[in-house]
Amino acid sequence: MKKPIDCASVGVESMIIWRISAEWNSGNLDDQEGVTMRSRTDFERGQAEGDSRPSISEVLAEYLSAEKKRLSPRTYARYEDVIRLFSHSLNRYAANSLNKAERELFEETTGAEADRPREFCDVFGPEHILGNVGEFLNYFMVRKVIGDAATLQASGSVIKKLSKWLVEKGYANSEDADLAIQQGSDAARDLPAAAKLTALLYDLTAKHQTPRESDIEGHFSITKIESDRIWLEDEDDGKHYGPILLPEKAIKLCRVGWVISGAVRSTSSRYILVEAYQVLP
Repeated sequence: MKKPIDCASVGVESMIIWRISAEWNSGNLDDQEGVTMRSRTDFERGQAEGDSRPSISEVLAEYLSAEKKRLSPRTYARYEDVIRLFSHSLNRYAANSLNKAERELFEETTGAEADRPREFCDVFGPEHILGNVGEFLNYFMVRKVIGDAATLQASGSVIKKLSKWLVEKGYANSEDADLAIQQGSDAARDLPAAAKLTALLYDLTAKHQTPRESDIEGHFSITKIESDRIWLEDEDDGKHYGPILLPEKAIKLCRVGWVISGAVRSTSSRYILVEAYQVLP
């Protein structure tokens, strides 16, 4: 049986996994592919390409500087770690949102043939920050990051604060910030709950079920919830499984639309959840 994702994991299906220590201020953040995380202060790397506007790296450094003045060292360490992860998410995935002209600029300045290869956050300005919040919270933090509930909750809370600050400083408009703030609120609520449900379902299945070859593995969306049972739909083929009985403490954490990665079993009389190694909100 597969283990749920936890701080001891080193990889899941060739994904990039970021290990986050339960102690925020330890600074022990390592990329499992061997890419060293930047030092805590290394966000300032020059202006955005082509004009005098600040780069994303500069803006994030400015934000952290402002927060450092008002936060305790421990709380500031939380903010710094989240912003550092956000920076890595932007550098790896934000290029997918670029238009043709921006993509050409990105390839010219970040490719192997560039005079001084740079990263996304060093090439582009703050107008590219909020549009990539959804991917950071709903994809990167869910599928690429290993962390405890406090880590996951903080990611949403910090993004909310960052969004408001960007508007105050004139780096973003209120409409974009409103969406990012809502995304941050949802993440602060849902990510810790999904992590808790992951651990609970894993314990339930690992203690009472032995996997069989005939079990159906996949990603199953929760389509219906009642007081003691749920119904699932296989995301690959659309087949439905249910009702599946679960204890009340698990039911209370379930949400329609969340996805359980695991395995189900069909018997002559019922459906059973036999493996659960991750819940995705």
